Amino acid sequence: MNDRMQAGIAEATRLTRAGRVLEATAVIQQTLREAFPTSGTTVAPSRTTVTPEGPDAPIDAEFRVVDETPPSTPSRLGAASSLGVPPLFERFRPPTLSNIPFPNRVRHPENGYTSPGKTRTVPPDEATRVNGRFLDGTYTGAAGTRSYKLYIPSRFTGQALPLLIMLHGCTQTAVDFAAGTRMNMLAEKEVFFVAYPEQASSANGSKCWNWFEAAHQQRGTGEPSLIAGITQQMMSHYPVDACRIFIAGLSSGGAMAATMAATYPDLYAAVGVHSGVAYGSAQDLPSALRAMKQGAARQARPLSRALPIIVFHGDDDPTVAPVNADCMLDQWLQTTPGGSRSRSIREEIVEPGQVPGGHAYTRVIYADATGRSMAEKWVIHQAGHAWSGGSSKGSFTDPKGPGASAAMVHFFAEHPKEAS
Repeated sequence: MNDRMQAGIAEATRLTRAGRVLEATAVIQQTLREAFPTSGTTVAPSRTTVTPEGPDAPIDAEFRVVDETPPSTPSRLGAASSLGVPPLFERFRPPTLSNIPFPNRVRHPENGYTSPGKTRTVPPDEATRVNGRFLDGTYTGAAGTRSYKLYIPSRFTGQALPLLIMLHGCTQTAVDFAAGTRMNMLAEKEVFFVAYPEQASSANGSKCWNWFEAAHQQRGTGEPSLIAGITQQMMSHYPVDACRIFIAGLSSGGAMAATMAATYPDLYAAVGVHSGVAYGSAQDLPSALRAMKQGAARQARPLSRALPIIVFHGDDDPTVAPVNADCMLDQWLQTTPGGSRSRSIREEIVEPGQVPGGHAYTRVIYADATGRSMAEKWVIHQAGHAWSGGSSKGSFTDPKGPGASAAMVHFFAEHPKEAS
């Protein structure tokens, strides 16, 4: 940290302690502009992007992301779509359990199984709801309360299904994230549950997940305990296949997804991180800003166990530097999957690709001694801080990239939890 940035942070701290929050925010924003001047192409936010400006903007506005491309027809997955992939969850679909009673689940006479607690159906929207149901839910634990959305595919009749937890980025909502990633459409097609926990504005003014604070990097405390609580609540109220629970996220949500995989490796089977930061690479706001711009300043925190991971990152990302994807992979690959040295990575397979009319990309597959992929890295060339291949109906998407949603779901389908 240079002298100017250190002085700025000190002044902002003094103003905050004096109750002059708006002035402190303005000082931080000015300090960031001087410490990390932007260069290259100017990125304009889309009409759906929330862009805080002025002295009353949240301190964490630096974490916001933008939709860099004009609305266009979403591109297909590219090379991954030509791999002859069978229906993503078909080979893992468990037998129907419709005749088995499930304790602790609520039955509604008209709508079938509902999410726990008081729920209501969100008004239909083609980007978030296909033929299934999109429900509201809440979870309350020792660390507080968080709301979430839950998509239930129309072909759910009581059978055990995989569950995907999706964590949005800063300034986003659960509905916005569902629209941008089109994950509900995949859940409808491949038949799995997908839940979208939503950060409270009272916890972070920009609705960022607080991945960079030590209080939210531990198992059983803070936001990790709330996200795990939502996951476990789904398991107690719905027939979730416990061997096929996955988590993914964008930006601050991607960093928190990595945190969840590191702190709850027994709960999730695999993780997807888009434009995120490695677990434990920051302990406060200043170190978070450094990590986002420069990567982790020190060796990545070691993991007790490395879940299978798929990482997406644009190599022209102005918000979270592309080096963070490498930092995350280094952290994961230095930990042997499942704690077994016999499953260490033995091979790297590089597959370049090109979306017709869109971005070129490089996919790197890290395989173990048996040839099974344990990690993937997708670098999207000339792409910024946005969900690759997403829909312009949501914010913070880049429709010209390969489909991150489809690639993640395919990766998850290939990585159910291994028997312990």
